[in-house]
Amino acid sequence: AHVDHGKTTLLDTLMKQGAQTVATERLMDNNALEKERGITISSKYTSFPWRGVTMNAVDTPGHADFGGEVERVLDLVDGCLLLVDATEGPMAQTKFVLGKALQKGLKPIVVMNKVDRDNVTEEGCAAVESKLFDLFAALGADDDQLDFATVYASAREGVCSLDLGDAQARVRENRGKGDMSALLDVLLERVPAPDGDEEDEFKMLVSMIEHDAFVGRLVTGRVASGRARVGDRVKALAMRPASGEDVGASSSSSEKEVGRITKIFTSHGGVRAPLEEARAGDIVSVAGLTTATVTDTVCAPLVADPLPATPIDPPTLKMTFGVNDSSLGGKEGKKLTGRNIWDRLCAEAETNVALRVVQLADGGGDKFEVQGRGELHLGVLIETMRREKFEMSISPPVVLYKTDPETGKRLEPIEEIVAEVEEEHVGAVIEAVTLRKGELVDMVVGAGEGGKTRLEFLAPSRGLIGFRATFVNDTRGTGTMNRAFHSYGDYRGSMDRVRKGAIVSSATGTTTTYALGMLEARGTLFVGPKTEVYEGMIIGENSREESMEVNPCKEKKLTNMRASGNDETTRLTPPRAIALEEAIGYVQSDELIEVTPSAIRLRKAILDGNKRKAQSRKKSEH
Repeated sequence: AHVDHGKTTLLDTLMKQGAQTVATERLMDNNALEKERGITISSKYTSFPWRGVTMNAVDTPGHADFGGEVERVLDLVDGCLLLVDATEGPMAQTKFVLGKALQKGLKPIVVMNKVDRDNVTEEGCAAVESKLFDLFAALGADDDQLDFATVYASAREGVCSLDLGDAQARVRENRGKGDMSALLDVLLERVPAPDGDEEDEFKMLVSMIEHDAFVGRLVTGRVASGRARVGDRVKALAMRPASGEDVGASSSSSEKEVGRITKIFTSHGGVRAPLEEARAGDIVSVAGLTTATVTDTVCAPLVADPLPATPIDPPTLKMTFGVNDSSLGGKEGKKLTGRNIWDRLCAEAETNVALRVVQLADGGGDKFEVQGRGELHLGVLIETMRREKFEMSISPPVVLYKTDPETGKRLEPIEEIVAEVEEEHVGAVIEAVTLRKGELVDMVVGAGEGGKTRLEFLAPSRGLIGFRATFVNDTRGTGTMNRAFHSYGDYRGSMDRVRKGAIVSSATGTTTTYALGMLEARGTLFVGPKTEVYEGMIIGENSREESMEVNPCKEKKLTNMRASGNDETTRLTPPRAIALEEAIGYVQSDELIEVTPSAIRLRKAILDGNKRKAQSRKKSEH
């Protein structure tokens, strides 16, 4: 489903129905960053009993940036629930995940969520269903998939029914709360039982990897056939390259390792529970293998061919991670070297299947290219590493282009934007997107929540880097915006400069109130008094187009003459705090973000002012 349409909350309610203990709200979002942001970042599975049948359920993220998490778990499931907000209808990211599920041949069951809201009507739900049918047809659904069942629910209230009026009456009358049997019965009826044979050789396709402090590496996947017990010998087979390798070739070429199963776990109510035996159809975590990774097949020693796996879409954005070489480097973090950063990135790339890591040839072992799905995808990785006491310098994001094999033209990733804004802000938003080479596809007045205008755009990804902060300012914080990858399209040409110039420090030291007081009129400051700065650090944004070098550490000259004023009378405006997501979109090609456990600073890539001037002269000569 789309972001915030209620996937994790619904799974909480289903687990309670299956007699599981749900200790906290949104139990499956157990990562610190997930709790803080209120979003799901990584897919997780759980199982619960219902009418004598064990149901395995997987909770997936809604953001397109984490689409890799959805793609890798499609091999785990036989069916899916498509959650749609009964008032908002299908949104940009609904299309993205639904397209993947339909390609896989899954038959979605539609859940109209949030029917407890006052503005949900029969006509509105009928219109949403009609939109969904059109969306299914546009995505190439077959007749069986188009014949989808619809369930009306309020995950928060714990109510569901096959009839909208009945569901709303139960919410109003406060009866039948916590009874999700209508949805679970539809699942039993519509989702096929696993087709694996328990008597065949054991095979399991790995879809997730975790690390446990006690048992080590855990590989999670669905048992395709056979059964396995603790102590059984197994081996890991890697998928062969798709370059037409001879299928009859010896399987030893793809065999990665042989080991013994030391533990088998399943998940009940978000908590690991040990099992003695795993059978065909179970989703389990297995310990005992040290190198098996996502898309590998864990199987019995006699099996020769690995299971096929769903391919993962390629990344659309890249950033360069490097060692922090600023004057303040090494003072706040504990993991500083290129080797530390490289090892951590490699470990992340193993579990995060949409991420790719490349060592740069000209980086001297200290610079690494990290490719991902979007700003949020890479931003979450940077924030996680920052909390693990890493120090790094990060380059601005750059989109990954493609070349059309037939015409030889350069193609770039195009995103679909759906924005809902107040009428007085429509002009400003359209102008801001058009500046970034976007084009308006659709505009419906009064279609959004509370009578807002709904705008749909197609715009290049490179123009939308850092656009969220602009959007929030243009709509005074009242607008909502959702983005999703649409397709690769023709390159739309160079973009005009969107940002003003920077105020760059020319000195190393501690800022003073006296110096900052004189600089305030020249632009917006990012630092306050008594802050450590260094030469080449960006301390503010100029009010004009060009960058400006200043000395923020200058002190007032003392004389023998008595002065009527003093420093204490200088009143400074509080500095503008820059968060990580904003910094990623703010920096330009000649700048870097310095990330440490306690601070996020912006800086020039070349710290020495004279060297910067020499380089700009060389560029202008060429």
